[in-house]
Amino acid sequence: MRDYYEILGVERTADTAAIKSAYRKLAMKHHPDRNPGDAEAEARFKEAAEAYEVLSHAEKRQRYDRFGHSGVRGQAGPGNTPGFDNINDVFSAFSDIFGGGAIFDEMFAGGGRSRGGRPGARTGGDLRVKLALTLEEIAEGVEKRIKVRKLIGCEACHSTGAEGGVEGYETCQTCNGLGEIRQVTRSVFGQFINVQACPTCQGEGKTITNRCKACNGEGRIRGEETITIPVPAGVMEGNYIAIRGQGNAGVRGGGAGDLRVEIEETPHKDFTREGLHIFHDIYISFPDAALGTEVEVPTLKGRARLQVDPGVQTGKILRMRERGIPEVNGRGRGDQLVRVNVWTPRTLTPEERAALERMRASPSFTPQPDAEPDRKSFFSKVKDLF
Repeated sequence: MRDYYEILGVERTADTAAIKSAYRKLAMKHHPDRNPGDAEAEARFKEAAEAYEVLSHAEKRQRYDRFGHSGVRGQAGPGNTPGFDNINDVFSAFSDIFGGGAIFDEMFAGGGRSRGGRPGARTGGDLRVKLALTLEEIAEGVEKRIKVRKLIGCEACHSTGAEGGVEGYETCQTCNGLGEIRQVTRSVFGQFINVQACPTCQGEGKTITNRCKACNGEGRIRGEETITIPVPAGVMEGNYIAIRGQGNAGVRGGGAGDLRVEIEETPHKDFTREGLHIFHDIYISFPDAALGTEVEVPTLKGRARLQVDPGVQTGKILRMRERGIPEVNGRGRGDQLVRVNVWTPRTLTPEERAALERMRASPSFTPQPDAEPDRKSFFSKVKDLF
């Protein structure tokens, strides 16, 4: 599934107005009335609507920024992500927008280039790092401190890119500070005015008199920062946490990008994870299986005693309730599922062999699978657990 910011074509730092404007353009472009019978346009239309529905909602956007699509998946209903199956769903969800046509009226009103801020300032790019976590850390939540190599603000010029800071700028001589060049063309049809960004100052109206030697006028240099990552309990492989403003520093004091921390699960020596549940295998002797026993098993919070009833069969799954992984930002918690394996010895002493030979003919040692109260395959049992 594509990233919602990528779908709308906006930065992760975009404000609500920018998100709404981007959606308007896409909705106008892919609107079904403009693309009759075009299945791809319809798909893009619904995709943009879904992205806008999440990113225009403060709470859902926050969850999406922290956990990605898993943070907003499966929450259909008022105030949640609807999941648009057809065009009518989109019109129903945004009836206030499509009903009056206001979303399209502004498309023809034109717009101007925003000014202000430092000359040449541009937002920095996002960064991605991987964070390896143990199951124990995932089960409880953890704060991790990691070192990130990235572009940081230049201290020598206070991120301005100019020697002496903002005083190192002067009014562009080409455009006289307007940031644009106008060319007038005359023809038999009348006079035409062509407006374009000034090639000297790139539309900023100011130029640097002396570039900072430390950053060569960029306002940023390569460096390293230690960042604290708060990881909530219950995350899984592939989830990511977005830390706003911790990506690359922007050019000449522009806003910093975001840091996307992708979660990796470190393989565990005792457990295998399946969703919120964890599996563990135990091996017991034949006498213990026949007579019953108590075993000590590892858990995510230490060790615990587990009772094994007499007559247990290989493949039997014992449930330790709420010993698994908690749901992210939820109240539920998975279980620890312990699978019993009866160990068959490979070598026997003469005395052990003689004892088993005596028991071989006993009716109690004759397999009777039809008498089992729960005669299911191992995979059926696992399927029932989920």
